[in-house]
Order: sequence, then structure tokens, then C-alpha cells
Amino acid sequence: MKQKIHILLTAGVGLLIFSSAARSQDEQWLQYHCQREAQRIVANMGTAIPRITTEKPHGVELPPFESEQQYFAKWATPMVPGGHLWIALDPTKRQGLQARLFIDSNGNGRLDDETAMTAYRIDRYYTYFGPVKVVFESDDGPIVYHLNFRLYDRNEQYRRLYIYSGCWYEGDITVAGTKKRCVLIDHNVNGTFDDKAQAGQNCDRIRIGTKSSSEASYVGKYVDVDGVLFQPEIARDGAYVILTKAENVKFGDIQLPEEITELSAGGENGLFILEPDKGKAPLPLGKYRINYWAIERKDDQGGTWKLKGNLPSNGGSFEINHAKQTQFSVGEPVNSSIQARRRDSLYYFSQKLNGSLGERIELTRNGTRPRAPKLHIKNKDGSYDRTYSFSYG
Repeated sequence: MKQKIHILLTAGVGLLIFSSAARSQDEQWLQYHCQREAQRIVANMGTAIPRITTEKPHGVELPPFESEQQYFAKWATPMVPGGHLWIALDPTKRQGLQARLFIDSNGNGRLDDETAMTAYRIDRYYTYFGPVKVVFESDDGPIVYHLNFRLYDRNEQYRRLYIYSGCWYEGDITVAGTKKRCVLIDHNVNGTFDDKAQAGQNCDRIRIGTKSSSEASYVGKYVDVDGVLFQPEIARDGAYVILTKAENVKFGDIQLPEEITELSAGGENGLFILEPDKGKAPLPLGKYRINYWAIERKDDQGGTWKLKGNLPSNGGSFEINHAKQTQFSVGEPVNSSIQARRRDSLYYFSQKLNGSLGERIELTRNGTRPRAPKLHIKNKDGSYDRTYSFSYG
């Protein structure tokens, strides 16, 4: 779902007012889904990478293990009083034995009462588990949640445990009289679906559109549906969503270089994809971080070139407020650097494009990567004059 905001504002700060009173919808319930390697099925799922230790956790009753060395980690979640659940990995690969995983699935602080989960796949360095069920206690009864795990174990220096959400909520909802497909994703993998945050990696995702939609918005104060802002209320466990039409939303402007044709920025207000008009674009008052900017131009053959700068997660912060129009400089110029190295009789070249804020730059023509450049080498007297074609490796 590509969110485009086209709103007419008076100078500096505007006010968006709807003629009809804002009406809150009822709870719209969604269906729970879980799947092995769910992150390959549902886009916008994040990853948690906890610290791994070989030290046995103090005060935690452990099950009998089969391997000589175990690994332990904590999965952080606010859904249990202690703020985390212990995980134990028993990664034996000896003949007749399987790699196993234990997790404190009932949140009682023990592992000796848990049933081992056996790896469903073991590669050279990777071991896969899931979906693994945990149960949270709540005032309304038990809440089920699933996780997927991938252990990378090359040696002590290259050992990582990757934790993914193995579940999501999905279903049809009605928005302003129109049926839409809604998907809720626990992007930061902590067992809840309603997290708002200034940094995109720390907030969850909501997708409202068609079944084939792939783009998702941040869970935030607002969500844009077909150019109209709604205020979402999301159940902590993801079971339902309530949408209330936003009223009296105060806006300010961000001023960008005029060549910027698209801007994606998000924060606790949600995620917005804007098409600036002569560099000016409206946003609800609040704090944001730029995700990416883009510049589009046509060449003489009618081809569309797109330069896109993806900012690092800790960069591109700005604030929209009443006091002044916010100015932010992104875009051109872009720095191009080439590195060359020699191995035996072969030369290897690599090119990098970087923006002034550390952006990772993508360059496409008509949506695809253009052909690799050529290298023309000619010596001073012209006795050597050759052109080489590069290829992407």
C-alpha cells in the first residue's frame, strides 16, 4: 500500500478538518496465522539477535542435555513479568541424535518442564527450529504466540542466534464502507503487535489494502488509507484493530531540494510516503526520520531513471512544529568511488555510490538495474587502446 499525501495547506501550518464527525469503528477481529519461516511469506518481519552465552543461567532449572556444550540466550518480551524467556540450545549433531531447542514456553522461569523442539533442518553452519509455541498469561486468558529460530554456528567468533516472529494476524476489515485486507506484523519480534517508536526498527507494522499489497506502514498515531488519515487502536496481542477517522490534524511543512520527487519518513505518527511539490511536503506535527528519498528523471529515449537514497536507521532525524518550516537537505550530489585490486594477472573493480548523509544509493532505469559501465584504457602514444565491459558480480 503506497501512501501518498496530497493536502492543500495555508502558509506554514495547516489544519485538516473533516465535515463529518469522527466515528470510531467497532473492534474488527483478525485471524491468527503461524508458519515455519514466516519471514519468507510475510514481508516486513524483523529479526532479534540476542546475546549467546555458554554459561548456565543462574537459578534456572535445566533439562538433561545430550551434547557436551549448550548455548543459552534470552528472548526479550514485555508479555511476561520478568521481561524475557530463557532459551537453551542443545546443538548435538552426532549420529542418532538431533539438535534440540528448549524455551520457557509457559513463563515460569524453568526449562526442566519443557519439551524439546527438534531441528527441522540442518545445513553446514545453520540449524533451523520452528514454529515454536509460547503461551502468555493475561487477564483475558492465555495468548498463543509462535517463534522461528535459526542458529548460525561456525565457531565461537561466528555464532549467532536469529529469532523471527513465526506468526501474524490477517483478515478482512471495513474502512469507510470499503472492504480491505488488514495484516498486523510484530516487526520488532517482542510478542506484541502495537509498538510505536521513533526508530522504524522498533515499531510494528500494519498493512491495509488488497490481498496482494506488500507495502506496510508503521504502527503509529496515524495510518493512511486511500489518502485519508485514521487513528488506529491495535490490540496488544494483535487480535483486533479499531480505526477512527482522524480529526483536526495539525500539519507543518518540510522543505526539501526541488529535485526530490519522493520522500519516505516515519516516526511515532506512522509512516508517510510523500510527493513534494517544488520541494515542499506536508506532515502532521511531530518527530520523524527519513527512510529514503528519490529523484526521477527522463532520458532522451523516454527511459525513467530513479536515484534512491536509503538512509541508515540512526540518520535523517527532523521535527515538524508550529514555529517554522523545517528545511532538510538530501539528494544530489552523490559521491561515486571506484576501488581496484589485482590478483595474479586479473584486476577487480568495485564501484560505490554514497550520499552526503551516508545513504546507500540505488540507481535504476525503468525499474531495473542499468547495464554495468565500460572501461576504456588508452596509453599516451595510442599503441594500446581497448574498451572492456564490466559485469556485476
